[in-house]
Amino acid sequence: MTLLWKILLGIFLIGRLSQGQDEDLLNENIEQAAVGEGTEGGEEVEEPEGPGADVSQPDHRQPCAMWMGGVPGTPGHSGKPGRDGKDGRDGPRGEKGDKGEKGDPGEKGDTGPAGPRGFPGNPGLKGARGESALSYHSAFSVGLSELVPATNVPIRFNKFFYNDQHHYDDISGKFRCVLPGVYFFTYHLTVYTKDAKVSLFMNDKAIMFTFDQYQETNVDQASGSVILRLEAGDEVWLQVYGDDAFGGVYADNTNDSTFSGFLLYPAIPVSARRR
Repeated sequence: MTLLWKILLGIFLIGRLSQGQDEDLLNENIEQAAVGEGTEGGEEVEEPEGPGADVSQPDHRQPCAMWMGGVPGTPGHSGKPGRDGKDGRDGPRGEKGDKGEKGDPGEKGDTGPAGPRGFPGNPGLKGARGESALSYHSAFSVGLSELVPATNVPIRFNKFFYNDQHHYDDISGKFRCVLPGVYFFTYHLTVYTKDAKVSLFMNDKAIMFTFDQYQETNVDQASGSVILRLEAGDEVWLQVYGDDAFGGVYADNTNDSTFSGFLLYPAIPVSARRR
């Protein structure tokens, strides 16, 4: 450290010495020029007055070039960051960008609350015409031509008044339901020569009974009627109930015993009902 200071001091002294020699040389030139001008004019030149007019005093301010450069100093520490400047003005509006790609569908949201009830709508168009109940037909009316020959079996009526749908079978003596619905059945019997006890059956089950006690020398009448709900395949018939003593159901050319039935209204399937 002491050696460095000695070097710096020597450089400083050498600079000062050079500066003093330059100043002396400059002063001599000025004096010679002043003497020459005074001798040629024969007059003495007065020294200018005013500030800065004293040229006899040396000017110690010299350009930096007259000095020898020193050793560069150590760089200083970095200063603290300055404050943020004010926001600049908004720039001009840019051009419209290209349309972005369609995003993925979002998840289904929760069901919202029910809205207020709307106004009634306009009446709808008139629907197609449905099938009429009258298009469903099932009916029969039959009679006997002779005395009932046997008991506890279906009575076979062999005289036909109406059986267009052939739903009554004269071979078995039974009415077989084809169209499900509600039916009305009735019978009117002539009783002669002995008592008569008749029952109306549905699927091997006696539904109702009619009994008539024969009076000698008289021709009696027995009748009955019933409304039944039938399904397709159900069977209905009449038969004499009991032994031969109750087989007084009779018919001839002037006396009839009849059995009739017809569909009141069908059980129309939902798909076929008129809306």
